[in-house]
Amino acid sequence: MSVTVGAMGERSSFGVLGPVVAWDNNGDPVGLKGPRHRAVLARLIVARGRVVPVELLVDELWIDPPAGALSAVRTFVASLRRAIEPERAPRAPARLLVTEGPGYALRAGPEDVDAWRFERAVNVAAKVAPAEAQDRLDEALTWWRGPAYAEYADEGWAHAERSRLAELRLQAIESRADARLSLGRAAEVVAELDAHVIEHPWREEAWRLLALALCRAGRQGDALAVLRRARGLLVEQLGVDPGPALRRLEQDILNQANHLDPAGQVWTEAVAAYDRTVGMGARVRLESTVGLLRGLAVTGGGGLEAARQHRLAAITAAEELGDADLTARVIGAYDVPAIWTRSDDENQAAQIVAAAERALAALPPLGREVARVRLLATIAVESRGTRAARGPAAAREAEEISRGLDDPGLRAFVLNGVFMQTFHRAGLALQRDQIGTDLIELSTRHGLTTFEVLGHLIRLQARSALADFATADHHAVAADHLADRHELPLVGVFTTWYRALRLAAGDAPAAEIEAAYRSAASLLRGAGMPGLEHGLLPLALLSVRLRQGAAVNDDDFGPYEPWVRPFVLLAEERRDDAAKALERIPDPPRDLLLEARWCLAAQAAVALGNQSILEMAQRELAPAKDELAGAGSGLLTLGPVAAYLAR
Repeated sequence: MSVTVGAMGERSSFGVLGPVVAWDNNGDPVGLKGPRHRAVLARLIVARGRVVPVELLVDELWIDPPAGALSAVRTFVASLRRAIEPERAPRAPARLLVTEGPGYALRAGPEDVDAWRFERAVNVAAKVAPAEAQDRLDEALTWWRGPAYAEYADEGWAHAERSRLAELRLQAIESRADARLSLGRAAEVVAELDAHVIEHPWREEAWRLLALALCRAGRQGDALAVLRRARGLLVEQLGVDPGPALRRLEQDILNQANHLDPAGQVWTEAVAAYDRTVGMGARVRLESTVGLLRGLAVTGGGGLEAARQHRLAAITAAEELGDADLTARVIGAYDVPAIWTRSDDENQAAQIVAAAERALAALPPLGREVARVRLLATIAVESRGTRAARGPAAAREAEEISRGLDDPGLRAFVLNGVFMQTFHRAGLALQRDQIGTDLIELSTRHGLTTFEVLGHLIRLQARSALADFATADHHAVAADHLADRHELPLVGVFTTWYRALRLAAGDAPAAEIEAAYRSAASLLRGAGMPGLEHGLLPLALLSVRLRQGAAVNDDDFGPYEPWVRPFVLLAEERRDDAAKALERIPDPPRDLLLEARWCLAAQAAVALGNQSILEMAQRELAPAKDELAGAGSGLLTLGPVAAYLAR
């Protein structure tokens, strides 16, 4: 972002969006000595490359200039040159802070000053599509470290530039909100603008955007209340009526104008056209229904539950028509990315697998490769967490056939199926990490947003298992950014749980970790993921208490109950019952908590002296000796597997 300066190629850049600073080629701060040195630099930046006479610098640096003021300014300039052009040869002419005529000028490039870059970003954002505008403004607003030219608030020479930049920043905040509104992110914009109007109550554009956001979020009454609040402030405090934009918006809300909800209007008209054009008995309606269900499944809890409910009905309807190709398309079109390895409805999953097998058998022996691969991938995904051999076999066959097909979306779906079948033994985090890497690369190239998110979540899990939390953090941020931009609210459930795991894997107090888990669990209520929700919070709290050596409480541990029951009974001093419960634990399901279950079994076996279960646990856990138990879920951890093996 900086121009090359001097013969040796050193680079300097400058920051005035906050205290005045300079950075070297590596981004490290440059020592600028005293406040008057920085004042000279700041004054030259304000001049934007124009020459500032040395006499003017003297007058602006001192109210009552001392006798040696002129020499002092020259000393300041010489010191600044040494700081920002450190590789300039002695006596070589300056190329950045130059002497010209009666004074000095800073010949910085347009990208070398954060304020100049900010202004350019705001101007560009006004000319591009909303998504790009949002991204540019998001980045540009992070460059602000405080008020512009912060330490020179009282200097006359800085006043106009400070005011101009402050106004530009407010415009950027409002332009970003406008872009987000265009992207359908009204609910998010409401919170942001509500704080903005409290801080800047005289900005009519901020009030207009807040009211529009409320209206598009379905809160017309609140939108009208906001407009009346704005009117009251403007009339009472400034003695002026709201401008035409606010008055027009109020009238449009009262009249329920179509442009207030453009997406809703388009939807209504499109649905009406579809109903008029496509007959009620048309088979294409089934395929269209699956397309809607696929979109519905990523919109949140109610949408996911509804999609799951109607998906099987669509498959049943397709089978009743006796068209194998149609049935294959209806089954295979539901390529919704899946990250959790336990089904939300095991009975329904089994029915879908059976329907996919029937469709496969009914397809012609030659051709139909895409349909065949989609059905195989569906079997692999819906067989997750089971011990059935068919799931891994379907994943392998789908992967082999898909390599010969030029279909990125299909390939991504297949990788999801392969991921779901990489739990046949412990210690496969590196293999899953590669699957996540492949998904991200493929999805980034071809614009497969939901599968790109899946790739980041898979890598988050895998790197957590390997205790590489720096990389996992990066993928959590990337997943949140994509989810925020593309309205994928369920992603936040997983990244919030991950951040609780980060606390648990560190040195945070137990009370803080438990509070984080309870907060994360609140997101699961109504999220439409019972296979994830049932028993997860008690298990997470158990993981904290076991590592802290605290007592284990009885609770509804759901599917994890057999592995936890021995600890509950031991806490109740029922050792014989605990030993019997340990003998009854089943072989763990092949899922993201495989290692965690074996570690629970091993720890209970140590406490109860059960040698045979200890030997089994040692064999099963040995391949995961370098991993954190349970952390591959991205949700919780029982600590290093190696510690359990060492016992």
